Amino acid sequence: MLRTTNMKSLLFFFCLLFGSLTVQAQTVQDSNYKTIGHVKSDGTIQDSNYHTIGHIKNDGTIQDSNYRTIGHIKNDGTIQDSNYRTMGHYRNDGTVMDSNYRTVGHIKSDGTVQDPNYRTIGHAKDVNSSYAAVLFFFYLLK
Repeated sequence: MLRTTNMKSLLFFFCLLFGSLTVQAQTVQDSNYKTIGHVKSDGTIQDSNYHTIGHIKNDGTIQDSNYRTIGHIKNDGTIQDSNYRTMGHYRNDGTVMDSNYRTVGHIKSDGTVQDPNYRTIGHAKDVNSSYAAVLFFFYLLK
């Protein structure tokens, strides 16, 4: 009895360990809830068929599928191209603006992505909001 309990505990521990090591992906959808991409917890961006199309690194570097830098997300929400030219801005309130501070969209707290007129254009539930802004308005899923 003791041995069976220990084996079950050990098996449970390994299942928990394996589950915590796997990389989870969040689904990115269009306005009709059709899957258009995936964002993995390590920053890998995939298309709807799970082909890698880019990466967003922890330091904000945006890369294409071949790891070439194509842009940057700065700590203040500024989104830049590979030459550090400002392409746009993401604000903590979810507003997405172009380089001239014109509103181009909104990312709601529930992951709803909207155009400047508040029409829903997509969904990115549980995806980092600045990543969603980059995906929908500046790079990769455009």
